[in-house]
Amino acid sequence: MWRRKELKEKARKVVKKNYWTAIIVCFLIAILTGEFGTSIIWKTDDSIDPNYAINQENIIVENEVNEEKIQEAQEKSQEIEEKKSELSDTELKIWNVIQSNFNSLVKSQKYIFKIWDAIELFNINQLYLGIGLILTALIAVAYIIILAEPLTVGEKRYFIKARVEEDTKIGAMGEIFKKGSWKNVAITMILKDIYNLLWFLTIIGGFIKIYEYKMIPYILAENPKIERKKVFQLSKEMMKGNKWRAFILDLSFIFWSILSIFTFGILNILYVNPYKVATSTELYVALKQKVIEDKCENYEEIKEIK
Repeated sequence: MWRRKELKEKARKVVKKNYWTAIIVCFLIAILTGEFGTSIIWKTDDSIDPNYAINQENIIVENEVNEEKIQEAQEKSQEIEEKKSELSDTELKIWNVIQSNFNSLVKSQKYIFKIWDAIELFNINQLYLGIGLILTALIAVAYIIILAEPLTVGEKRYFIKARVEEDTKIGAMGEIFKKGSWKNVAITMILKDIYNLLWFLTIIGGFIKIYEYKMIPYILAENPKIERKKVFQLSKEMMKGNKWRAFILDLSFIFWSILSIFTFGILNILYVNPYKVATSTELYVALKQKVIEDKCENYEEIKEIK
């Protein structure tokens, strides 16, 4: 049975012996994929609710035909802001951390909501803005499939190798893009995102599935050619009875995240982000070992990185 303290202790050792390359890897992933909730490409204020587009006053024409819908959306937005204004400084910081982490969890799904935003724009006769938003969403989804999701798997591959190698090369991430590997990784990861999106329609189901699918990137990192059905089955097996404990493990970093706010995110870059990924990697290794020892179905598909 794995323990949080032991996983974190091992993770700290991994980060220490690969400090600078680990920082660079996480920094690149943050910029290119938004995994840690901050990115040049993935803006944290992107839509995660259908009223996002019409809430933005800078894209609204004041004399538009259907002013009632605009006013209704703006009233909802104002109500949320009023509730946030009632929070204390500490509560607001916690809110921002949770919001940032949630945006990170649904980063690939939230561009689907832009389609809904576009429909809202069509409803208020903002035809060109609606078309532009749809095109933006489609380009973003293509970027996710082709580059962003495979890169997150490459990140996991780096950290798995960093466990046993000192000064692991950043190029370990690129091994995922080898012929015969990239296509399977890209399709599997986008399917995971689609399933998560569909489960989010059931409210609580989405959060459960996030943790049920949590090990998929790590399994792919070690065996990029594994069949999609098997990778989902293995992740489900690994997380059986571990979803709540994995959630608590993730939650245990919230104070680090709050502390990072006071350093304007510098602490995240210089320590917290690599520490988080290294800890999740240690969790994967512990769960993988249990599956192998129990000889669960398809356990032989888990490959050790050479």
